[in-house]
Amino acid sequence: MSNAPLHVALVGNPNAGKTSIFNLLTGMNQKVGNFPGVTMDKISGTFRENGAAANVIDLPGTYSIYPRSMDERVVFDVLSDKNAHDFPDKIVVIADASNLERNLLLFSEIQDLGLPTILVLSMLDVANRSGLNIDLRALEEEFNTTVLTVNGRTGEGIPELKKTLFEDLSGSTELFYDINELSPEIIPVIKDKFALENDYVAYQYAQQTYSKSFLSNDEKKFIADKKVQYNFCDRQFQTTETVERYKIIRDKLTRIVTKTDLESTATRNHKIDKILTHKIYGYLIFFVILFALFQSIFAWAEPFMDYIDFGFAKLSSWAKTYLPAGVLTDLIAEGIIPGLGGVVIFIPQIALLFAFIAILEESGYMARVVFLMDKIMRKFGLNGKSVVPLISGVACAIPAIMAARNIESWKDRIITIFVTPFMSCSARLPVYAILIALVIPNDYVFGILSVQGLALMALYLIGFLGAIFSALLLKKILKMKEQSYFIMELPIYRWPKWKNVWITIFSKSKTFVFEAGKIILAISIILWVLASYGPGEAFDHAEQRVVEQNPTVGIGSQEFDALLSAYKLENSYAGVLGKSIEPCIRPLGYDWKIGIALITSFAAREVFVGTIATIYSVGSDVEDESTIKDKLRAEINPYTGKPMYSIALGVSLMLFYAFAMQCMSTLAVVYRETKSWKWPLLQLIYMSAVAYIFAFIAYQLLK
Repeated sequence: MSNAPLHVALVGNPNAGKTSIFNLLTGMNQKVGNFPGVTMDKISGTFRENGAAANVIDLPGTYSIYPRSMDERVVFDVLSDKNAHDFPDKIVVIADASNLERNLLLFSEIQDLGLPTILVLSMLDVANRSGLNIDLRALEEEFNTTVLTVNGRTGEGIPELKKTLFEDLSGSTELFYDINELSPEIIPVIKDKFALENDYVAYQYAQQTYSKSFLSNDEKKFIADKKVQYNFCDRQFQTTETVERYKIIRDKLTRIVTKTDLESTATRNHKIDKILTHKIYGYLIFFVILFALFQSIFAWAEPFMDYIDFGFAKLSSWAKTYLPAGVLTDLIAEGIIPGLGGVVIFIPQIALLFAFIAILEESGYMARVVFLMDKIMRKFGLNGKSVVPLISGVACAIPAIMAARNIESWKDRIITIFVTPFMSCSARLPVYAILIALVIPNDYVFGILSVQGLALMALYLIGFLGAIFSALLLKKILKMKEQSYFIMELPIYRWPKWKNVWITIFSKSKTFVFEAGKIILAISIILWVLASYGPGEAFDHAEQRVVEQNPTVGIGSQEFDALLSAYKLENSYAGVLGKSIEPCIRPLGYDWKIGIALITSFAAREVFVGTIATIYSVGSDVEDESTIKDKLRAEINPYTGKPMYSIALGVSLMLFYAFAMQCMSTLAVVYRETKSWKWPLLQLIYMSAVAYIFAFIAYQLLK
């Protein structure tokens, strides 16, 4: 007996319970990779049974092997490419027992591929409550397959499934539907050319010629020529096949399923939907839930984030104190540890956000939100599923972009990912707070509305408008042959399965830390090097130069250390870069000092405040914010002789930070999600251009 692991593929309709069964089979032994030749995620996991190992691939949800979206295309690729290293030995088709007719279409197609297949019924309890009685023995006989039942909530049936997977199963030799009735001439030609044994696989080579990643261009041309020769009509044959399969399924189900006259779950769902998807009440309920959701995220994540921030600061301080002085210690204390902290600090927000999303999805409510918002969002080049990422961006763009994964349309998903960073995230708050305090008067409108508060609200609104109008623009630019359709099934309402929620939290957090985290850490180290070293004697003899320029300041004093830190930063590589870009940013009202802050805040937007504090010689132990503001207010513009931080400069900077993509973490995640540097680079260029233009207009009008 071979020691090679068993390869199992899970296939099923969306909302059929496939993910629950995958989680029950594999638990935490999951990983995310790529399918060969495409950029879609391949979620796989492992389990063991009596010492034998099995690799399980969770294929994208699909209603048939004819794909509607890019992720669905991989289903037939995986099931038909026998040369692939992970070609499945067994197929498990998950079918929703409460909607057998629709689910069995996919099963019949996969069964005709001639692969060993097990039919697993999920949600049998829901079907029974709806008055449906299914004769499992008759189902096995009529569909010539092994039938098992699994409860995705309790795990009942999983041991039997694991055991059955390691038993000998042979693929069905009897075709569910004889495809030769449609095109008897082309099938033997393709079988002979590609050494295929199965008629339906050969037929699908003709149906899905150009979507197959494993066929060469010459092979695709051969099939295309034969299709013309034998008058092969793709769409017509597909329609005929689907209609005939449904006829056979309906006929068989009359001998399998009986119905008791009970009030069905669907009736109860319909009553709830009349409220939750109402054209007025539906939106009110949705926004109340969102308000509660994000208030909870901010309130619950903040203590954990503060604790993580404090812990890494202590760790950095410990490294400086106890490790031998030198470059390596500086790198660890000022580069690596803060870089790791910049990754880990996002975990509470990611975990909480995806916990809420998982609960809303598991309960069935999120599908209603998507349905509710689709009509509005589609006008701006988005669809209903874009709602969650956009609103999530108010907390943090990183988990928000990750939440765009469930958008089927490639165009809609790219537009959503592209515009989500326009939403003002919590990292922008420190920048907004100090600039508003500097340049916006602390007055009140009607005695109750704070002008500074209204300014903050305006910045959030500006970010939202930036996202919406950018989506409209991108909708016009992206010319796609692929038509964006919004087709979805509203699942039944049910209590969330908490194990699935926990696995979602764990897998999303792990993916972020180990994938995007590697890039973030590397960028943090690079930024540390640029800010810690400089060219020439000016940097090498920094202490001597500071003493010469400030003879009255005692060496080792707090003021001297602040002056030395500011001098080193000015003459570091980052400082040189800041001065080199000063001619470009001067039309915005910025000098080289602000230029340095712009550069360093590419690590994270909130770094702007700390950089400005250092540049203006404010010691790190000074906690009084008014001291920073006093220093900034006292700064004089060398070109005008007037205060540097005027209303014109303040508004210009706020608009720049409202629009600019100044977060390397977000760029790293965009790369991770799109599997290409093209989109994050275009995003960086576009958002920087928008930020520059609006900052320029604001400064020139207000100065």
